[in-house]
Amino acid sequence: MIRTLADLLAPMTPEQFFAEYYDKQPLHVQGGAAKFASVLSWRQINRLLDQTHIWSSQSLKLVMDGTPVPPEQYCTRATSRDNTPVLQPSAPMVAQWVGRGASLVMNDADSLTPGLAAVSSALEEAGLGKAQANVYISWQSHKAFPAHFDTHDVWAVQVEGEKTWNVWEGRAEWPIPHPAFRSLGQAHHEQAKGKLRGKVLLKPGDLLYLPRGWYHDALAEAPASVHIAYGVHAPLGMDLMNMLVERVLYEPAFRQPLPRQDGTPAARFALTSRAAQLGQRLSELTRDPKVMEVLAKFVADYRYARGGNDLLAARGIAAPAATEAAAGEEGTAFRVVAPGAKAVRRGAEWVLKAPAGALPLAQPEAEAANWLLARPDGTEAELRAAHPAVDAAALLRRLAEAGLLAPT
Repeated sequence: MIRTLADLLAPMTPEQFFAEYYDKQPLHVQGGAAKFASVLSWRQINRLLDQTHIWSSQSLKLVMDGTPVPPEQYCTRATSRDNTPVLQPSAPMVAQWVGRGASLVMNDADSLTPGLAAVSSALEEAGLGKAQANVYISWQSHKAFPAHFDTHDVWAVQVEGEKTWNVWEGRAEWPIPHPAFRSLGQAHHEQAKGKLRGKVLLKPGDLLYLPRGWYHDALAEAPASVHIAYGVHAPLGMDLMNMLVERVLYEPAFRQPLPRQDGTPAARFALTSRAAQLGQRLSELTRDPKVMEVLAKFVADYRYARGGNDLLAARGIAAPAATEAAAGEEGTAFRVVAPGAKAVRRGAEWVLKAPAGALPLAQPEAEAANWLLARPDGTEAELRAAHPAVDAAALLRRLAEAGLLAPT
């Protein structure tokens, strides 16, 4: 489980990251397939999509080779949980577009699973700003978006398949989500992106960091690719200006009318003098300890509120053991992190090659292991149902210790 920025960056240290990369240049960190296994899996994606009423044409978007799919072509009219009309994605219609190669974008997903929320919290705890996540699901040779920049830092976490990113030399100078930056056409982006800085192949467990404004685009290389793009929005100097606007409400000088302009030099001088006086007062306010205390707290607390619910604890009631057992009735789900691994027979014995070394197995265990390793993931309950003669919990534990599985 990712808990801290150090976990996210490993093997690089946060100290090296802040010294050499933060807001300076892109960074690619290679990790093992198990590194982000707990963040998101195909099983979790399907379960999330099956929660029909949390999705709309705004929260779930489809893109076909760079062109957004009109909501009417993958949604039906429905009533939301708030009893308001909404365009709701239809599973059969979405499946048709996926069959044609359309990419899926699951917006604002950072609190939908513990794994997704853990990465957001790690980024926010490091003081980087508010971390919001979108899940991008794409298919081989289909590009969702052309070269572009984002108005926030991007932390791309690859969880399934492979994706090649083109990272260009161009960088917009600290853009913000304002029409002045969002209205720039693709012709502008193609010119401003500059020369290709390099290609980055993200594999499961890899991380790509892109500072705000850095030009990039990506293309899936494996049959299917899933990455989570965490957009991290840092507090800006403009936030200080907004804070000062609130503060000067209590300053009479800022509530007075500005000098009337009649075209004379004296009138222009009076306006210039008043502006200088107001500017001087703003400068004084930025040195006011009380204003700086509010600003420091604003920056330190700049994160989203998510999670924290425990209704029984709020009433001082311990969770019953039966409730905890029911929550894990299906057992922990495991993701296969060593694709292609297979137990083979050597004489009278069965052996499974694993990252941690050769793993000897009895024939029933070998058959069960091969059944599981041929799937993207599985649970103890599924393994037990398919191979009842095998101690499912013990086999899963051995496969995980051997580096073949990782809990999701």
